[in-house]
Amino acid sequence: MTARKAHQALHRDLERVLVSQQAITRRIRLLGKEISQTYGDREITVVAIINGAILFTADLLRQIASPIRLDCIRVSSYLHETSSLGPPRILDTMRIDLENRDVLLIDDILDTGKTLSAVVEVIRKLKPASLRTCVLLDKKGRREVEFEADFVGFRIPDRFVVGYGLDFAERYRNLPCIGILKPDLQNPPEWA
Repeated sequence: MTARKAHQALHRDLERVLVSQQAITRRIRLLGKEISQTYGDREITVVAIINGAILFTADLLRQIASPIRLDCIRVSSYLHETSSLGPPRILDTMRIDLENRDVLLIDDILDTGKTLSAVVEVIRKLKPASLRTCVLLDKKGRREVEFEADFVGFRIPDRFVVGYGLDFAERYRNLPCIGILKPDLQNPPEWA
């Protein structure tokens, strides 16, 4: 099966496309300029929350003119569910020193606010010079913890979305767009 046919098959699992590949590309270019203007020539230490933010981070970093150091943190909060299962668990933490560094924390989606606020607290204890956050998607309708990101790609409605790094049970990350997953595919028994 060709990549194009595979993507078409995955698209059939979407109720509809919410953000097109072209819109993502345009918005990331603008976010890169905004972040570059904010930091100027100062070096940024980027911390990406993976797996979800891996595609967004890779594309965004290529649009930032400022010097960059990169590290990742792995956090789990959803597993195979469509809603957060309680407090996020940090599964793997950063390896590089953040003390007195300008840190930019990147995540794919800000919904309940629990994940970003938990990771921000971890990073603050490491005494960065500054700490800002950047998210591809902001879903305010699900906020449980008061939190606002400094840089936002798109504000979206309270729907379960996949694609461009966002998953359901580790599927759909490779879609080039962001779409609403059909409700009947959110928890099919064969995936349990």
